[in-house]
Amino acid sequence: MSDINAVSRKTAWTRVLTLAVAAFIFNTTEYIPVGLLSDIGGSFGMASAQTGIMLTVYAWIVALMSLPLMLMTSNINRRTLLITVFGLFVCSHLLSFFAWSFDILLISRAGVALAHALFWSITASLAVRLAPAGKRAQALGLIASATALASVLGLPLGRMIGQGFGWRVTFLVIAAIAFLLLWLIVKVMPKLSSEDAGSVRSLNELFRRPALLGLYILAATVVTAHFTAFTYIEPFVEKVAGFSQHFATLLLLVLGAAGIVGSFIFSKFGEANLNLMLSGSIALLLTCLMLLSGAAVSELWMIALCLLWGVAFMIIGMSMQMKVLTLAPDATDVAMAMFSGIFNIGIGAGALLGNKVSTDISMASVGYVGAIPALMALVVAFLMFRKRASHTRQDQQPLVTEIK
Repeated sequence: MSDINAVSRKTAWTRVLTLAVAAFIFNTTEYIPVGLLSDIGGSFGMASAQTGIMLTVYAWIVALMSLPLMLMTSNINRRTLLITVFGLFVCSHLLSFFAWSFDILLISRAGVALAHALFWSITASLAVRLAPAGKRAQALGLIASATALASVLGLPLGRMIGQGFGWRVTFLVIAAIAFLLLWLIVKVMPKLSSEDAGSVRSLNELFRRPALLGLYILAATVVTAHFTAFTYIEPFVEKVAGFSQHFATLLLLVLGAAGIVGSFIFSKFGEANLNLMLSGSIALLLTCLMLLSGAAVSELWMIALCLLWGVAFMIIGMSMQMKVLTLAPDATDVAMAMFSGIFNIGIGAGALLGNKVSTDISMASVGYVGAIPALMALVVAFLMFRKRASHTRQDQQPLVTEIK
C-alpha cells in the first residue's frame, strides 16, 4: 500500500477525490460563520459585527501555526497525519455544537484552525503525488474546484441548516460528514512518507527568492481586500441593501458558482497567461469592491457584481497557488505552509478591518475600505511582473514540468 505508483487510475483518482472532498469540508467550515454571523450573535446576545471576530481568531491561528506545525510534523507519515488532523477536526466541531458561551465557541474554532493549518500545508503536494501520471495539474484543479464548491453548496447549505435548525446543528452536520471522511481516509489512503517537504534549512533558501517573497506580500494584501467586504456580506445585504435573508443566501450561491466558473477559466487559460490573469483579476476585484455600495440599490446589480467578484477571487487564489508551487518545487510543503499562513493573515486582517469599519464608520463602507488594499495589491502586481518581465517565460511553465 506504500507504493503510490503501482495502482490503477481509478484508485489514484479515488485518493485525489478524497482529498478534494476534504478540501470541500475544510473550506465550508472556515467560511461558515460568514453565513451565520447574525444567528450566532443573537444566541449570545452579541452584534453580528462583534461575532465576526471568529474569522479573525481562526485565520490568525492558522497564520501563526501553519509553518511551525508543518516543520514539527515534517517526518510523520502523511496518512497518519491526515487521520490525526481529521480526529481533531471532528472533536472540535462537536465542541462547537455544545458551546455554552462565545468563549467556548472560539476555543472550538481554535481546534479547527489547528487542523486547518496542517491540512492545507500538505494537501496541494499530496494531490500532485497521488494523481495519475500526467494528471498533476488536473488534480490540483480538482482541489481548487472543491474549494469553490464549498462556497456554492457548503456555505449556503450550512446557512440554510442554521436558519432551519439552529447554527449548532450546522457544526454537528459538519462533524458527522468529517467522521465519514475520516473512515474513508483510513480505507483508501496509502502510507506516504514526507517528500520534498523541506525543513528549517529550506526557509533560508526560500527567503532568497524575491519572486516568492513578492508573491507572499501580494497574497496578504489582496486577501485582506477581499475579506474586508466578504466577511460581512450577509449583514451588508440585509441591513444596508435591505434585501431578505433568502436573497443573502442566493448571493452566497452566486459567489460560489462564480468561483467554479473562475476555476474553469483558469484551467483553460491560466498556465499560458498566468501573470496577466492574476493582474487582471485583481483589477476586477478592485472594481467590484468600489461598486459594492452602489450596487446595493438593485438585486440584479448585486447578482451581476457577485458573479464578477467570485470569478475574480477564484482566479486570484489559483494563480497564486500555482506560482508558489512553481517557484518552490524543492520545498513545496514549507512554501505552501507559508502561503497558507500568509493567506490567513489576510483573512484575519480583512475580517478585523471590516469589523472596525462596520462598528466605527458604517457597514455600507466595507467595499470602499476594502478597495484600498486591493489598489495596493494591483500596484504590487504591476511592479512584480514588470520587474520580472524577462523571467515570464520561466514562471509560466506548466506545473507538471516543475514539480518533481
